[in-house]
Amino acid sequence: MNGLLKFAIDAHGGLGRWNRLNSLIADLSVTGAIWHVKGKPDFLKNIRIELSLHLEKLITHLVGQNKRFFFTPSRVTLEDESGKLIEARNDPRSAFEGQTYETPWDDLHVAYFDSYALWTYLTIPFLYAHPAFVTEELTPWQENGEEWRRLKATFPSMIASHCHEQISYFGPDGLLRRHEYVVDIMGGARGMNYAYDYQKVDGIVVPMRRRVFGFDDNKLKIPEPVLVAIDIRRIAFS
Repeated sequence: MNGLLKFAIDAHGGLGRWNRLNSLIADLSVTGAIWHVKGKPDFLKNIRIELSLHLEKLITHLVGQNKRFFFTPSRVTLEDESGKLIEARNDPRSAFEGQTYETPWDDLHVAYFDSYALWTYLTIPFLYAHPAFVTEELTPWQENGEEWRRLKATFPSMIASHCHEQISYFGPDGLLRRHEYVVDIMGGARGMNYAYDYQKVDGIVVPMRRRVFGFDDNKLKIPEPVLVAIDIRRIAFS
């Protein structure tokens, strides 16, 4: 494990503590301009998620809609809360072929994108300690009067995520400040994901608020619109 990754993991609670945990449950809201573009405004405004920390799978309950999604990289399903199957999609990533930022989504498109995105966000930086990841420290970055250390992570093919290479920026305290990527399934749309309002929960330090913006060729955020807004109301690990 390189020095920056260890520094970041220790700041977020430590790998020992993380490895003693198995899952999390959270109540949250996922809103922002992207959902209007995709024809799904407020669809994820009130959700409860259950995810495995060490295996990429996630359940999303659409509170008040009598629906829940089950996600793995190879399959997504939509059920009602009694367990009745509504629809399913194998190899869900293939359903995005040829899409652009403006392409409307159905429920299973949303299920796949939101599930892998939340799973990735909520497991970084611990996720990068998996032996299938390759990490490299890049030159530092100046923003908000701080120097942020940058870690490039190369994702293995077995992990569903935005793209193959992503960059995480960590502040002087070791906490994640922003996460940079392009979204392959949206035709390479750019995302700069900022993390705020950290709380220590069950020994893990978690940002309770995130805002995703576009960015320009100089890697500077485009402040409007807010593409995705994630607000966690409650989170617990077990």
